[in-house]
Amino acid sequence: MQHFTSDGVQIACYDAPATQGDRSEPILLVHGFASSYATNWLHTHWVRTLAHAGRRVIGLDNRGHGKSGKPHLPAAYHTDILAEDCRRLLDHLGIERADVMGYSMGARITAFLALAHPGRVRSAIFGGLGAHLVEGVGLPMGVAEAMEAPSLDRLHEPTQRMFRAFAEQGKNDLHALAACIRGTRQTLSVESVGRIRAPALVAIGSHDHIAGDSNKLAAMLPEGRAFVIAGKDHNSAVGDRTYKSAVLAFLEDRP
Repeated sequence: MQHFTSDGVQIACYDAPATQGDRSEPILLVHGFASSYATNWLHTHWVRTLAHAGRRVIGLDNRGHGKSGKPHLPAAYHTDILAEDCRRLLDHLGIERADVMGYSMGARITAFLALAHPGRVRSAIFGGLGAHLVEGVGLPMGVAEAMEAPSLDRLHEPTQRMFRAFAEQGKNDLHALAACIRGTRQTLSVESVGRIRAPALVAIGSHDHIAGDSNKLAAMLPEGRAFVIAGKDHNSAVGDRTYKSAVLAFLEDRP
């Protein structure tokens, strides 16, 4: 693990070399809300899978998460700012261009990065986020309120309970997560999504009721394709074997 400073916030970052057949093609991994690089990518064996396929795997703990700095002001979490954290990571590691895979909130960040810095994104993989990139503003505001509730026992709405339990399991700073929810309320227009020219894969669980339609988002992307992760919901899709296989095939197929 390393650290670098992005807009005054310390960001924890990770850099794992290929373990077999080095292709000199880095892939940047951007985790979802209340998660971390370790939870989203390391513990689910994504890093091992990609490194074994010859990829240099890089990633970060998004601000407010993991071992990165944790501002408590929503203004610190605008999606443009989170995307710039990713761009500064590439600069910090001296990487000109990378494939980028984000999950859920991380997929939203990936889209903003691809728009702001198209030359830095070789391809984009949107996991756990479909048409809600355009039609929704991220997780329900009730999730922020769930972070601020006195205890999990006081919550009864399923989505609130799910995210509060997940946040507690990861020993997160709940006030930082509430600020993150309130700060990352940005959407993209259909026209903006149409300007993401990089090859793109949209991968969503068949039982995911949070992400929005995968085919609809794929149709907005000039070089988009959709993949349904059968039998999985928003959380269980992350480490799915068929998802990994689809991503590896996509990376092999893209220019």
